[in-house]
Amino acid sequence: MRLARLLTPEGPVAGRYDDGAVVAEDGRYEVGRDGRLLPPCEPGALYCVGRNYAETLDQMEYERPEEPDFFIKPPTSLLAHGRSVRYPEWTDELTYAGELVAVIDERCRDLDPEDVPEAVRGYTVMNDLDALDQGGRTARKAFDGSAPLGPWIETDVDPTAIDVTTTVGGERRQDANTELMLFDPYEIVSYLSRRFTLRPGDCIAFGSPANPGLVEPGERVEITYEGVGTLSNRVVAGSDPADSADSTEDAVTSADARRR
Repeated sequence: MRLARLLTPEGPVAGRYDDGAVVAEDGRYEVGRDGRLLPPCEPGALYCVGRNYAETLDQMEYERPEEPDFFIKPPTSLLAHGRSVRYPEWTDELTYAGELVAVIDERCRDLDPEDVPEAVRGYTVMNDLDALDQGGRTARKAFDGSAPLGPWIETDVDPTAIDVTTTVGGERRQDANTELMLFDPYEIVSYLSRRFTLRPGDCIAFGSPANPGLVEPGERVEITYEGVGTLSNRVVAGSDPADSADSTEDAVTSADARRR
């Protein structure tokens, strides 16, 4: 089942995503006609694991970590599927990275790996944007709009062996499988739960496969995790006033067409 959130003129609604609509308790809302998609959850924090694929370590010349290496993005970093990514005026090196994300379903702490599936609501997709020429992870990765997330949460998926592809401007840039992770999703959620109290809606991203790279204004980044969905956002120049140039309805229709 897919769970999604929609921004309507009367406010946000949440429910099951079904064929281009969000089915809420009070009715069916068509994406595009009745509102636009929001990020599919409201996290207090986004815990992001880096350096979790061996090929990425080799490419970036990083040391192999002995335990999950992580940082935190704030809720203000969220951006919905279909919305435009504004290229920050203070960087010349904006990079993309396609990541799988677990969404926590219940308040929890000190989980064993085998208990993680019961604590996770489902999985979604994130683009871990990085202003590579800035100093320190917070300056590079925690700015407003640095975490496009969506389009929905898929509740019925095994995260341990699914394919991922990322295209930029229609060119395939990333192609891997989550079985190549150094630390699997259950290990990572367990590890973080021993350090933080995880709350409903919190997100945990599991790192990017090889070939994260530069993205330029005018390019569209599409990240697909098999069985989860496709996150699509176009990058625009910071001075571009037309954030509405992306149609959420068109983006969702395009993603559905690819799956069919």
